[in-house]
Amino acid sequence: MISEKNLIATLNQDTFLRKSRKKATVWAMNNALFQNAPFISAAIAFFLAQLLKPFINALFEKKFVWHLLFTTGGMPSSHTAGVIALVTSIGFTEGIGTVYFAIAATFAAIVIHDAMGIRRAAGKQAEVINEWSRILSDIHREGQFTPENLKTMLGHSFNQVLGGVLLGLIIGLSATYQIAGPLTQ
Repeated sequence: MISEKNLIATLNQDTFLRKSRKKATVWAMNNALFQNAPFISAAIAFFLAQLLKPFINALFEKKFVWHLLFTTGGMPSSHTAGVIALVTSIGFTEGIGTVYFAIAATFAAIVIHDAMGIRRAAGKQAEVINEWSRILSDIHREGQFTPENLKTMLGHSFNQVLGGVLLGLIIGLSATYQIAGPLTQ
């Protein structure tokens, strides 16, 4: 027969073991995430591209604009840098003949097409709508029409996408090398 003290001790030990296993599982998950070269490569490339936007803009436009850290559009394309780093890292860690590479490459093609095509066209349409909005505002000066400025910097030019491709390749190769080791077997 188990005494009450032994039962409580067993329950406490069981609770302690469950908590330590849970902590070990969380630690292992975090460790696995930080050893995931494709994920880390893509994240670094994306955030580095965003960080570079105001500085590159300052070089070419002679004006430092902080809000470029948090906007779409601009040089380099952060979406392109992220997906190219992802594809590069998957290509080297999993191989280019795998389904992982095929999915990543297809995803990259869609993202890059969207950045240069659809979002860029939407930005150009926003410029036209903004101009018409200003014209209508001038015609209706009594306040019958309130102009609204649409965001025009949505997509990317070819050069901005190319900048993202180059940054993505560099980050994909270097981060994968740092995390997974030499890229040759």
